[in-house]
Amino acid sequence: MTNSRFADIILPLAVRGRFTYRIPDGLMDRVQPGVRVTVPFGGRNLYSGIVCSIHDIAPEIKNVKLIAGVLDDIPLINATQLNLWLWISEYYLCNEGEVMKAALPSDTSLLDFKPRLETFVELYAKYTENELNAFLDKLKKAPKQVELLSAYIRLTGYAKGTGIIPVSKSVLLAEAHSSQGILDALLGKSILTQVSLPVSRIVESDNFKEPIKDLSEAQTAAYKSISSQFVEKDIVLLHGVTSSGKTEIYIHLIEEQLKLGKQVLYMLPEIALTTQIILRLKRHFGGITGVYHSRFSDAEKVEIWKRVAENDPVSGYKLILGVRSSIFLPFSNLGLIIIDEEHDGSYKQHDPAPRYHARDSAIMLASFHKAKTILGSASPSVESYNNAVNGKYGLTDLKERFGLIKLPAIIIGNTREAYRKKQMVSHFTPELLQAMDEALGKDEQIILFQNRRGFSPYIECSECGWIPVCIQCAVNLTYHKGISKLVCHYCGYTTEMPSKCGNCHSTSMVTKGFGTEKIEDEIKIVFPSAHVARMDQDTTRNKNSFNKIIRAFEERRIDILIGTQMISKGLDFENLTVVGVLNADNLLNYPDFRAHERSFQLMEQVSGRAGRRQKQGKVVIQTSDPLNRIIRLVIRHDYVNMFRMQAEERMTFNYPPFCRMVKIIIKHKDRVQLNYFSDLLGRDLKIIFGKRVLGPESPVISQVQLWYIKTILIKIEREKPPAKAKMLIVEAIERLEKEKGASSLKIAVDVDPY
Repeated sequence: MTNSRFADIILPLAVRGRFTYRIPDGLMDRVQPGVRVTVPFGGRNLYSGIVCSIHDIAPEIKNVKLIAGVLDDIPLINATQLNLWLWISEYYLCNEGEVMKAALPSDTSLLDFKPRLETFVELYAKYTENELNAFLDKLKKAPKQVELLSAYIRLTGYAKGTGIIPVSKSVLLAEAHSSQGILDALLGKSILTQVSLPVSRIVESDNFKEPIKDLSEAQTAAYKSISSQFVEKDIVLLHGVTSSGKTEIYIHLIEEQLKLGKQVLYMLPEIALTTQIILRLKRHFGGITGVYHSRFSDAEKVEIWKRVAENDPVSGYKLILGVRSSIFLPFSNLGLIIIDEEHDGSYKQHDPAPRYHARDSAIMLASFHKAKTILGSASPSVESYNNAVNGKYGLTDLKERFGLIKLPAIIIGNTREAYRKKQMVSHFTPELLQAMDEALGKDEQIILFQNRRGFSPYIECSECGWIPVCIQCAVNLTYHKGISKLVCHYCGYTTEMPSKCGNCHSTSMVTKGFGTEKIEDEIKIVFPSAHVARMDQDTTRNKNSFNKIIRAFEERRIDILIGTQMISKGLDFENLTVVGVLNADNLLNYPDFRAHERSFQLMEQVSGRAGRRQKQGKVVIQTSDPLNRIIRLVIRHDYVNMFRMQAEERMTFNYPPFCRMVKIIIKHKDRVQLNYFSDLLGRDLKIIFGKRVLGPESPVISQVQLWYIKTILIKIEREKPPAKAKMLIVEAIERLEKEKGASSLKIAVDVDPY
């Protein structure tokens, strides 16, 4: 009799829906939700997929294909993870297969492997102390062998009655300043022996734990406020000024959950921020603390995955510090999620799908676990603060810096006036130069923030105005002096620096604007004796480059650190007293309804790096518009009035948080075809949604990698059910995809796009 049990499978493909397969009789005992199976799909191809459900309902098709094999003895994915995958796919209008690809390490075959093996050295047998001394006496004529054996005894503390302790071969040889040949001699005499043992790929700190510090009076009040609000609410927003000691409050809340046997996820938006905070967490919580981010190899990710999944009291990870992808780890018993710097745009995934927001997805993950969520920020997102003041979230304020250190004094450097009076030195106002000179004179440190990498945003012919552009994207090429090339920051295209104009053939090519690389060059000229470094995407491509730069700054081997937004938040440096924001106008004038909110947040966050210990810091903001409303609010550190101003504007013009937004991105390699199909979709959507549809329009960057781009924006009222509106959007896209010639289109949907 043919088995009538079926399994619904998620495949790692950008195809809508799940796929139903028959379970062969021989695999009935092994197929269960959460395991990986291999299935035929499309001709002779075999794919690895995840079983999400088992049932008796036969699909309508006649010939249902059989599952080919089972890859796991126990589920790789638990039920809560599957619930999160389904929620993300439904809310963000993507396929579960796309969520699966984002959630799992890219080489899932590694999930079958053990932790790597390493060679260790140990005693050949359990010798007495006298026997060891006899060996040492016999080896007198071989002093190198004596030193190696002595090093082993020294490292293990071996004495009579103790067990045999293996020592890493590389550690032993380094300790003894010895070689493999010397070790081979001792191995041949049956004094020592080599063994292969499994070791972690993750570099662990020692197991010494520091006691958790007592909270200040203000921190204690905030901690008690959060705890009391958790009785009624699942989410609390901690609005604490920079350097108010939010992390110490988090540590107390983590300790509380760990004592209950729960797991904790501590989220940060940037890999750079994990460097300092992981050291603090490991000092308190030791080896149960793990880190998860994109710079790890697949093998390392797999080990972290397994140590979260096994929930072992000794080797398992109970506390994870991670960036946005950490929400996909196999937590089984979450008690708390902390989302630090919750306002940060890095929590939003833009490309490829799933285009999820990790903050909002983490809140859903917490709800599936019946866990609590803390959102922390010195400058919360307008959405989160709006939820807090309206009572959806709890709200706790922490208004003073730890140790009652004053917030930094903010000075304006008026670039328009400085240029007019010819007081600018390179790109630096007199105010910034004076502040830097004073800080260096006191052996204090400086950070300069410029949100553009490279040497110059573009080069231009001074004769005719010709500017080199990318051959694949509608953007100017950025000049990188270090490699002497022009680079596209959208597709990676590079070309040689031209010696003459591509239009009039003049040799008068000049650089325009400035990026972090140019600032680094010019600071070295202005302050030749200062030690200068740069932290941006170009200098932090390697796995440990963040750590090296941050450690060098902590150890005061760097006087001036120049960087993009990765230096603007979360970092804590004792000797940093001066921060310079080199071009506030670039932030304020960006064509985006969030530009003013994000400008305030960036300037407030980068300002907060200054003067975090003994003395008040100083911040110089360079701008040609010193009377700008946002800059005046930053000077006063006045978040509440920034929120009120933004909320009033967005209510007037119907922007989030007073509506939901869905952006449709349409791409085609033929501009005429793109216009035709985007207009067709726009007309269809306007029949459904009316004036709530904006576009189709060309974005600021209208071509990337030879694909022309149009966007359509749809606003959905908060009071309307979003699921129905999203279904109507999907149906309109499906109608377009059936049009003749539409197969050459690329269509993406971005929910909550900004």
